[in-house]
Amino acid sequence: MNKIPRLKKKYNEEIAKTLIEQFQYKSVMEVPKLIKICLNQGVGAATSDKKLVDTAVAEMTMIAGQKAVSTMAKTSVSNFKLREGMPIGSRVTLRGNRMYEFLDRLVSVAIPRVRDFRGINDKAFDGRGNYTLGVTEQIIFPEINIDKINKITGMDVTFVTTAKTDAEALALLKLLGLPFKNQR
Repeated sequence: MNKIPRLKKKYNEEIAKTLIEQFQYKSVMEVPKLIKICLNQGVGAATSDKKLVDTAVAEMTMIAGQKAVSTMAKTSVSNFKLREGMPIGSRVTLRGNRMYEFLDRLVSVAIPRVRDFRGINDKAFDGRGNYTLGVTEQIIFPEINIDKINKITGMDVTFVTTAKTDAEALALLKLLGLPFKNQR
């Protein structure tokens, strides 16, 4: 028996109707949806220590609740002692129920643990309705044990939506609970 995540239920019952009223959509199919959440973590010191990538993959797997994979360098850069094919980070893509569960944990547990938090910036949209949020410390997630961390690293969280404009995506993400800064 599958349990429907709280945010998915909220989207189906409330958020879709609110967006239809706000943007005057003619069809329910026009309403923007959250398709996937991509987590990406680059490990800059991975060129000298290969175990850092394995640690990053393990941490990303704990945070996402889904197996993360290591990313490989596409090109060689001699100044960084980087060769093509070397592992340099980790990533994971969440869809469906896991995506909504992660978003719920991010909004209700992880973001409130950020020091001196005053809201997330609403300028990080790409023009096509996708939003990228930079997290400076992975220790804001409760799944990470602070005592076992040897290096604090950040990550990027990208929200991919079906919205055609940034305004539609902003409205969708606000209704899903992301705490954006207040506009003046």
